[in-house]
Amino acid sequence: MKSWYQMSGEETVFEFKSESSIGLSSAEASRRLSQYGYNELQEKEPEGLWQKFLNQFKNFLVLILLAASVISILVGESADALVIIAIVILNAALGIFQESKAEKALAALKRMSAATSKLIRDGNLVVVPSRELIPGDIVVLEAGDYVPADVRILESFNLKVEEASLTGESVPVDKNSQELTEVIPLAERHNMAFMGTIVTYGRGKGIVVATAMQTEIGKIAGMLQAVQQEPTPLQIKLEEFGKTLGLLCLGVCAVVFAMGIYGGYSDGILSLSEIQHMLMISISLAVAAIPEGLPAVVAIVLAFGMQRMARKNSIVKKLHAVETLGSVSVICTDKTGTLTQNQMTVVKVFTATDIFTVSGYGYNPEGEFIAGEKPVKIDTEQELDLLLRASLLCNDAELKSLDNQTWSIVGDPTEGALVVAAAKGGYTKEAVTSLAPRLQEIPFDSGRKMMTTFHYAAEKIRAFSKGAPDILLSRCTRIAAKGTVRTLTEADKQAVRAANQEMASQALRVLAVAYRDFDQVPDVSSPSEVEKDLVMIGLVGMIDPPRSEAKTAVQVCLDAGIRTIMITGDHPTTAFAIAQDLGIAANEQPVITGQVLDTMPLEELQQQVRASSVFARVSPEHKLAIISALQTNGYVTAMTGDGVNDAPALKKADIGVAMGITGTDVAKATADMVITDDNFATIVAAVEEGRVIYANIRKFVYFLLSCNASEVLTIFIAMLLGWPIPLLPTQLLWVNLVTDGFPALALGMEKKEPNVMRLKPRDPSEPLLTRNMQVLTGIQSLVMSMTVLCAFQYGLTVNNGNLDIARTFAFITLMATQIICAYAARSEHYSVFQLGFFSNRYLNMGVGLSFVLLVLSVYSPLQAIFRTVQPDLTDWLVLGALAPIPFITAELNKFIRNFKLNYKASQITYKD
Repeated sequence: MKSWYQMSGEETVFEFKSESSIGLSSAEASRRLSQYGYNELQEKEPEGLWQKFLNQFKNFLVLILLAASVISILVGESADALVIIAIVILNAALGIFQESKAEKALAALKRMSAATSKLIRDGNLVVVPSRELIPGDIVVLEAGDYVPADVRILESFNLKVEEASLTGESVPVDKNSQELTEVIPLAERHNMAFMGTIVTYGRGKGIVVATAMQTEIGKIAGMLQAVQQEPTPLQIKLEEFGKTLGLLCLGVCAVVFAMGIYGGYSDGILSLSEIQHMLMISISLAVAAIPEGLPAVVAIVLAFGMQRMARKNSIVKKLHAVETLGSVSVICTDKTGTLTQNQMTVVKVFTATDIFTVSGYGYNPEGEFIAGEKPVKIDTEQELDLLLRASLLCNDAELKSLDNQTWSIVGDPTEGALVVAAAKGGYTKEAVTSLAPRLQEIPFDSGRKMMTTFHYAAEKIRAFSKGAPDILLSRCTRIAAKGTVRTLTEADKQAVRAANQEMASQALRVLAVAYRDFDQVPDVSSPSEVEKDLVMIGLVGMIDPPRSEAKTAVQVCLDAGIRTIMITGDHPTTAFAIAQDLGIAANEQPVITGQVLDTMPLEELQQQVRASSVFARVSPEHKLAIISALQTNGYVTAMTGDGVNDAPALKKADIGVAMGITGTDVAKATADMVITDDNFATIVAAVEEGRVIYANIRKFVYFLLSCNASEVLTIFIAMLLGWPIPLLPTQLLWVNLVTDGFPALALGMEKKEPNVMRLKPRDPSEPLLTRNMQVLTGIQSLVMSMTVLCAFQYGLTVNNGNLDIARTFAFITLMATQIICAYAARSEHYSVFQLGFFSNRYLNMGVGLSFVLLVLSVYSPLQAIFRTVQPDLTDWLVLGALAPIPFITAELNKFIRNFKLNYKASQITYKD
């Protein structure tokens, strides 16, 4: 069966058993409403609060901790269990705030539908709620109306519809009832109007062919429900890291428990209390090995990052989206309103006298007309003066401003561009119209491709016409040149065509302007008799210009190893010109259109996205396919957009970025992040912040893992050597839950390192800890454990085997080494002395608090809980000498590694 746009209006009406002049009967409408249902979008059943809470516990490490807490309760150590459970619940509470976006997106899509619609029922014009529309209804469309359903146009009178939010087309589209025979993209179906778009000009009548989920917006809603939210790279890595660490932890605990039981049996039968003691040591090791504060610290650091980004015009709706930005390797961006201003602007003017460049951007009426390299005075350029007046008079748009700083257009954007250009020349519509009031008009229509207005001027009637250059040129017999009017020669025609071609090659939208004088207002019933023998004035070229800061932002992305891909519904020539101007596309790169994508096999698309940077005339399905192909190739994708058509791709992408000013509610609700100033450069700042946050997360993961591994090694090595257990379970808990927490959180506040935006995006397959950091973790934890064991052995030796004193020394040394090593963890590459020892004030405060807690655990009533003994001055000096050893080792390791890298780089440079 043919699509509705491929049928004639009469065929479509016949298919729905309706009548264009009478519409459906009330009885038939009621019957069809029960058949088709209401014209509203369906929603998925939202996930309940309890289900969201339970989902937070689907984590391997969390399950191990919960199991450990249950065992602790069973063996009578409820205090330890309560501390663990409290941290787990805190993490779950933070996670609940990560709300589902699909529900909000669908609600926003519903709000885009018109509340009421005008339609013909029983031969009468009536107004009914849009939710009661059904296929076969005859609707009436007028300027300012939202299109309430997908409609096949039956009649049109200068009908224009704004479809930018659905198709990406930057200017309103002319609509007519003509039948289309070929299969064409959504943006070129000029006999269709789609649900949620806006009528900006004229009026029309059409038949409803699709409602609710069967409309183009409905299909987008369906795709939003079907698209599964992909886990972020950080979530994947933390999950993998947690499983690996959890399994290692369980293995070590089992070995330690088995060794303890075996060693105990070798000396005789173990008592129940001794078995319970070994079980608590194994549980303590589990708690020691698992960085239970990690989920909470990650959530807090990401939350702080969200606050910093909000101050920089980036509102992040989901915690993990902050980190995902830092791993982005491709930014797929819409053109209209994202890279461009979504404000048509006149940039070129051609007359028989000269070619002028027009400065200024958007609807701001500040700018100059430049011939060659010099600004010109309008009054000395008679043809330019005439062209600007004609453009202003043959025009229905108006320029508005509330504060003389923020400007807007009421009417068609193309006509608005002409009003702004005239204002740059010093002309206002009120002033010019008062001297030449409009007497009559022949409105624009898609058949003639021109518009004509008639004005009283200097005791004569002057008609001004504007329209398509080729059409208008064929109606001209004369040309205005150097203050006179002369016959239009073949050379003149060639000059006009050449200027038109030159502007079109620059992706400019070109209009021609002409006039003709009459003694009186002619009969306009026959436009072809009136719109002839015209005098050519000139051509006007306009474009939706790139944002001034977008080019810089694209270059910064390039320096950071991030590709920028333009995906737009606009014309290929326009898209490529903008992409080339911004540095997105090179000369030899082809533009891939939606029609090509429809015939392209999946394997070819996956290859094509590696090289192509511009995709034009695309549909929402195409955007999804492009994002999927990029993800298949291993790219971490960000998708920016502002329209309804962007919503599925925004959700499918690793991170969706919506524009806050021009963005539709659908885009904002679906996206992970909203840019409040619609500035592409803000995305770059957000990427930088994401990179910094991810680097900081790796730093405190490295720090926590080194500390926790040192605790496990300390117990394990002591047991291998046949020594007593150097640390009690309560001591291990105190170190992990309190002492490690504050420095680890402070590491998440670390400032950015130099050249963070000069590095390539990290490989998505790269582990959370690089090979170098894994080696550092092994070295650091081993040195820490050996230092603690030295302190423990020192305590046993000088105090005649007093276990409480030896454990106190081990406890103090363990806390002190970890606190000091927090400074070494501030950077993988830079020495703390290069960064500034005290430049991270949060770390200074965290370390200070940890030292206070260390002292309190020895010199306060807490002493009884942790079974510590107060050391004398000599002991403090010995422990003070041992504590910095792991820190010195880490700094020496950085120095040696950097020396090797610099030496290798110098050798390569020398060879070159």
